[in-house]
Amino acid sequence: MADETDPRIRRTRQMLFQALQELLAEKSFDAISVQDIADRSTVNRGTIYAHFKDKFALLAALVEEKFQATFEARMSGASGTCQEGVRQLILAVCDYLGSLISSDETQHRPFEPIVESTVRTVVRNFLLEGLRHSKKVTSCSDAELRATAGSWAICGTVLEWSRTRSTSAEELAKAVLPLVSAGLLLAEPMRIPPAK
Repeated sequence: MADETDPRIRRTRQMLFQALQELLAEKSFDAISVQDIADRSTVNRGTIYAHFKDKFALLAALVEEKFQATFEARMSGASGTCQEGVRQLILAVCDYLGSLISSDETQHRPFEPIVESTVRTVVRNFLLEGLRHSKKVTSCSDAELRATAGSWAICGTVLEWSRTRSTSAEELAKAVLPLVSAGLLLAEPMRIPPAK
């Protein structure tokens, strides 16, 4: 495996990401060939295959990098073991999928599974890390099951929301949070009685 800290490798990957993004603005993912990416990036096909198995792997890497940036901006210092951290996680997924997926399904439908799967993996890993430190989780397999279920619930709900936008992202997060929190065994937020 190539060293991704090597500046030449990072530069080549960025050129490929930029080429794919530009092409996606012009035509559907299905209509884009590896040769199109090579032509746009001025990188030969062999170099593309040295970095990525195919255009699907390139798309997954692009999505992971872009979502990771959204995720880190929203999640700075947050934990997967608290209500506010999970709320911010839901909103990060809304930010990313909401900007990428629209009601124009013909343009995005072919690569939606790659996008959702990649985002779901980042979400699952975040939740799993939090669950590994929870005293309420009984085993590693219990943590993995809960992180998997939580990631599917968040990503599936947000993906559906991104198609309709029937509520705001904040309203969606408020509605989804109790469902996900229960599965993650998160404590209820402390309720302060109203002043009399």
